[in-house]
Amino acid sequence: MRERVLVTGGMGFIGSNFVRYMHDQHPEVQIINLDKLTYAGNPANLADLADRHRFVRGDVADPTVVDPLVRECDAIVHFAAETHVDRSIAYAGEFVQTDVYGTFILLEAARKYGIKRFVHVSTDEVYGEAVGRPSLEGDALMPKSPYAASKAGADRLAYSYYTTYGIPVVISRCVNNYGPYQYPEKLIPLFVTNALEGKKLPVYGHGRNTRDWIHVEDHCSALDALLQDDDNAGEVFNVGAGQEKSVLDITNIILKVLGKNDSLIEHIADRPGHVARHAVDSTKLTRTYGWKPRYDFEESMRRTIQWYVDHPEWWQPIKSGEFRRYYDEQYGDRSVRNTIQR
Repeated sequence: MRERVLVTGGMGFIGSNFVRYMHDQHPEVQIINLDKLTYAGNPANLADLADRHRFVRGDVADPTVVDPLVRECDAIVHFAAETHVDRSIAYAGEFVQTDVYGTFILLEAARKYGIKRFVHVSTDEVYGEAVGRPSLEGDALMPKSPYAASKAGADRLAYSYYTTYGIPVVISRCVNNYGPYQYPEKLIPLFVTNALEGKKLPVYGHGRNTRDWIHVEDHCSALDALLQDDDNAGEVFNVGAGQEKSVLDITNIILKVLGKNDSLIEHIADRPGHVARHAVDSTKLTRTYGWKPRYDFEESMRRTIQWYVDHPEWWQPIKSGEFRRYYDEQYGDRSVRNTIQR
């Protein structure tokens, strides 16, 4: 069992859920939570656990912050990243700085202080299109957005530190997550909260692009398995739930659960380089650890939607200020008349 774990990006969506998961499953483990608190890092995500982990505000790209924290720990779970595809199209440099250079700073500290396990949280976005079948760990990396490319660069940089320096890195590539505390620029919380506000649900293009969807706690349980294993250094593991749904599928589920009609759907001009299908094969993870997703998609989607219904005090303050400026910039000029129908 890891005694002290540095979680980077632990105030974000997946990171904060992982801190919660570790508190519930391994309360004896000491968690140091490093987060820069950019727009998507939210202290409210862990307000009820404030005294159960040590929070440090700082940038993973700053070695003066990172080095002393890594020196204290025996393991790292690295979530910290810029993650939104749409934002990466407009602000690619920020993604390279955090996702690639930030990972480099962490790896250098891990090398300096002899870290025992480095779990690098990558993404299925690195594969690009899943053509004909779900992506396998050995497939070529063909990222189609600056976000995906920055994560692919960090992914391969982490692997190089295993092959060159022997750093015990293990890499996960997970599909789209959903669950509580997800920043409402992402599809599910954006559409749920927009529907609750009576606002349009902006669907890119035809809306038939598909993704595999996994509940965030199932992702956390997979990462826990990777964290505890001393024999998986240098390996890559896909994490997926086998629940491929299109944007319109997700949209219609949300509308049905909330009792809204499809007049709220607004097709807008498509995203540049929009991937038609993301999906991964998780056979390797299942065979190695016996891991399987526990959450039923339909039921956990209903519970996720209900969480946003029940917690307006969490998302309403977010959907103002910086978020409102971003939303207007991203969707305000994408007229339905310019929709790409293909």
